[in-house]
Amino acid sequence: MQEPLEILKSYWGYSSFRPVQAEIINSVLKNKDILALLPTGGGKSVCYQIPALIKEGVCLVISPLIALMKDQVDQLKSRNIRADAIYSGLHYKEIERIFDNAILGDTKLLYISPERLFSENAVDKISQMNISFVAVDEAHCVSQWGHDFRPAYLKIKLIRELFPDLSILAVTATATPDVAVDIVTQLELKTVSVFKSGFTRPQLSYAVLHEEGKLAKLFELVQKMKGSGLVYVRNRKETKETAVFLERNGIKADFYHAGIVSEERFDKQLRWLKNDIRVMVCTNAFGMGIDKADVRFVIHMNLPETLEAYFQEAGRAGRDERKAYAILLYNANDKHILETNFEYAYPPLKTIRNIYHALGSFYQIAEGAGEGMSFDFDIVVFCTNFKFEAASVYSSLKILEQAGWISLSDSFFQPPRIEIPIDREKIYNYQLANPDYDRLITAILRLHQGVFKQEVRLEEIKLSKLTGQDINEIHKRLIYLENLGLINYYPRKESPQLSFLRPRIDSQYLTIDKQRFNFLKSRAKEKLEAALSYANSNVCRNISLLRYFGEYTEKTCGICDICVFNERSISSTDNKIRLERELTNILNSGAIKISELLLKFKTSDKQDLLDILQYLTNEERITIAEGDKIIWNQ
Repeated sequence: MQEPLEILKSYWGYSSFRPVQAEIINSVLKNKDILALLPTGGGKSVCYQIPALIKEGVCLVISPLIALMKDQVDQLKSRNIRADAIYSGLHYKEIERIFDNAILGDTKLLYISPERLFSENAVDKISQMNISFVAVDEAHCVSQWGHDFRPAYLKIKLIRELFPDLSILAVTATATPDVAVDIVTQLELKTVSVFKSGFTRPQLSYAVLHEEGKLAKLFELVQKMKGSGLVYVRNRKETKETAVFLERNGIKADFYHAGIVSEERFDKQLRWLKNDIRVMVCTNAFGMGIDKADVRFVIHMNLPETLEAYFQEAGRAGRDERKAYAILLYNANDKHILETNFEYAYPPLKTIRNIYHALGSFYQIAEGAGEGMSFDFDIVVFCTNFKFEAASVYSSLKILEQAGWISLSDSFFQPPRIEIPIDREKIYNYQLANPDYDRLITAILRLHQGVFKQEVRLEEIKLSKLTGQDINEIHKRLIYLENLGLINYYPRKESPQLSFLRPRIDSQYLTIDKQRFNFLKSRAKEKLEAALSYANSNVCRNISLLRYFGEYTEKTCGICDICVFNERSISSTDNKIRLERELTNILNSGAIKISELLLKFKTSDKQDLLDILQYLTNEERITIAEGDKIIWNQ
C-alpha cells in the first residue's frame, strides 16, 4: 500500500500536506466518520481523493455543483485517476455505462448529485458496488441553518441502510458553529472526529472602502496593485460594462458569466489562468473549482448577501500564501439593494403556486406524472412565455427546491458525443444503400477513432468542414440515424437542468411548510444583517470574520484597513506628542518666524506641525504676531 505522502507527490507534485490534511486522510483510512472544516483553498478535495486511491472499491462523492464535479473529474482524469460523474441531464445510456463501470471496479471516484443518489436506478446500481467510503462535499447544504440548504442532502444518511458500516467524510468551507453541529446531526455521523483548519488567512488583507464612485476607485486600485485579480459584480450586464471600462483605461480585462457560450467561457478561463487576461470581471458563477494560486486581489463591487459567500469568494486571493487583498467597495445603495432583494426572495404562496403550475404547462406534464424527469430550463424563455418577473421566478424555484418539489442544477456544458453500437459491415451496407448519408458517415469514421462500441466527443466544426453541411443540418441527420438504431447520438447541452422530484399535482394543493418558510426567512435576515454589520464595523476585519465562523481571538491581523488605520492613528498621535515637545523647547528660547520654524523639522512632519500650531492658536497658548512671528504665551 502506498503512503498518502507518496501519492500526493506522485499525482499532485506536492512534497507536504497543508494543515490537518494528513490527520483527516489517516482518519478516513481508519474508517472513522469525520467533519472537516477547511477554508477556501485549504485542499478539501485531496482529503478524500487520496484515501480513495488507497482504499479498495469506489469512493462515492456527493456534490451539489455540476460544474465543480465536471472540473474535478477532468482534473483527476488528467492525472490518470479513474473518475466519473452522474448528474441531471445525462443521457440514460451514459448513466448506465458509468454505473456499470463503477460496479466492475473500473472507477475509483464516482461523483453524484444528491438528487440522483436515491433514484430507483441509482439505489439498485450503488447496492452492487464495493463502496470504500462516502465523501459529502459542500456539507453545509444539509443544514437548514446554512446559507445554501438542499433538501436532498437530508437523505444521504439513508445510504447506511445499504452499507451499515460505511464511513462518511463531510467537508465544507463555510460552516458556522450551529451549522457544524447540524451537519453531524443530520448526517447521523457516529463518534465523529472534527478537524478544523483555522479560518485565519495571515497573508490576506481585508478592506471595506466606502465609495460613491466605485468604477473610479476600482481603476485606481487595479492600477496600484500588481498581478492578476477577480472583480465580482452583481449581474451579467455589469460584468461586460465593468470589463469594457477597464479595457478602455488600459487594463487587460475580460468578463465571465454563466450565460456565455461554453467554448467561450472555457477560453476566457484558460486565458485568465495563463495571465493573458489580468482581471476577470465576473458573477459568482466564476471561481468554483478553478485552481489559480497566484490571485493577488479580489474586489467586490457590491456586498454579497451572506458572509459565507463573501468569505468563499474573497478566499480565492492569495492561495499561494503570499500577500493578497480582498477589497469590498460599499455604499448606502448596497444596503437598499440587498434589502429589496430580500423581500423578492420570499414571495407569497400564490405566486409560488402560479409558477409551479406554469412549469407543468411549460413542459406539458400531466398531473400525477413527471417524477424523476429532467428538462433544460431557460428562465428567459419561461418568463417571456408566462409574463413573470425573473426575480420572482428564481426565488419561487429556490423555495420549491427547498420544499422538495423540484431541483434546479447549475448551468453546465456537456459536449456532443457519438457512438456506433453496430458492427462495421452493417454501417457500410447502410452507406451503400443510402449515398446521401455516405459523406457524413465517412467523415464521422475518419474523424472519430474508436467510435465503434464506445462514446467519443463529436467534432462538429471539423465534421461541417469535411461534409460541407452546416451544424444544424448535421444535427438533424444524426437524430435520423439514431432513430434508425445506427448510432447513439448525445447532442450538446448547455443550460441548467430542472428536475421534478415528485409527481405533478394541482397547484391549489401545493403545500409549503409555513413554519419552515418563516424560519428560513428569519435566518436569511440574520445573515443579511451580519453582512451589513461587517461592512460598517470598526473592528479588525479578520476578528469580525473569525467570530462569525465561531473562532474567538483578541489578536488583530495588523494588515486589514481597520488595523492599518488604527496603527497610523497611534503613530500620528505619538509623532504629534514628540513635535509639540520639540516646539515648546524652541519657543521657550524666544519668538521665531513660521518659515524659520518649519526649516527645523523634516518635510514629512510639516502637516502634523501645522495642525499643532493651529491647535495651540485656538487654545491661545501661542500668538501669531506681525511678521508671522510665533510668540509663546507664558
